[in-house]
Amino acid sequence: MARRRPLGKKLFKAILPLLLIVAAAALIALASLVYGVTRPPQQAYLVTPESFAQISGSALKVTEESWPNRDGTMARGWLLRGAEGAPAVVLLHRYGGDRSWLFNLGIKLNETTNFTILWPDLRGHGLNPPVKATSFGGSEGEDLLAAVDFLHSMKGYGQTPLVGQSVGAYGVEMGAYAALRAAAKDPSITALVVDSVPRSPDELLNAAVIGEVGVKNNFLLSLARLATHSYFLGRYENTPSCELARTLKTQKVLLLGGADNPALRDATASLVPCVANPANLETKLDLPVTGFSLSSTTGEQGEGYDRPVIDFFNRNLR
Repeated sequence: MARRRPLGKKLFKAILPLLLIVAAAALIALASLVYGVTRPPQQAYLVTPESFAQISGSALKVTEESWPNRDGTMARGWLLRGAEGAPAVVLLHRYGGDRSWLFNLGIKLNETTNFTILWPDLRGHGLNPPVKATSFGGSEGEDLLAAVDFLHSMKGYGQTPLVGQSVGAYGVEMGAYAALRAAAKDPSITALVVDSVPRSPDELLNAAVIGEVGVKNNFLLSLARLATHSYFLGRYENTPSCELARTLKTQKVLLLGGADNPALRDATASLVPCVANPANLETKLDLPVTGFSLSSTTGEQGEGYDRPVIDFFNRNLR
């Protein structure tokens, strides 16, 4: 007499195809989510050097430049030359932004100080980016080091170095993390303005996932982080911002935060005890508007934000 198969085995065999389909669908959805957050939507630049010149009537000598990153990929940005031998400032935008979001700030900075200004598009950002995926600040920090190398290689009209030894870095959110990471490795970045700094790239990744799916689910966030780390094949950098700030020994640092993003303001405030030398630290954490929303700010609020940034670089880079 044939033995009957246990009911549980029959049931499992019956639903196994369905379970495999559900698992495959979940993996596809997770892969699609990671693909989406590492490739922010592209949008037209808010302003270009050409459109700005038409509006203002000024003849800006802003050039389109490209240079190699340290991993062999390419970077690009706008360059506005300052006085030969003067410092330079690199402006790094937030996740989801692009170089045009900080164009006005750079123009004002150049007009006031005659410093050279470089506006890079960070990885995965801007129209048709040469590197398709963002890494939420880790590789972007290495890219800033390559940008500093590029600036120091530039020659003026008399074949003398265009940029002096000192370089300043300004960054918002993801750009702020990248600036911290680069300054921790390169002492020639002597002045640092960081606005709305995330506690880590994972915090930025969490925000991107929540923005993509529209809800906050801790289990989904954990899966997204695991999948993103796997996607970068062990090259995902997630050092906490506080740990990076502890390595800043000689750099002058200005921390900015404000009411337009309370979570990032609190994260930025948490860096205050992390900075190794408090004498080199300035803070403005009660701003009505920050670089996080600077692209939509005009008039007095925009000028009120720009002026302390410009004054800080003017005092600490000369």
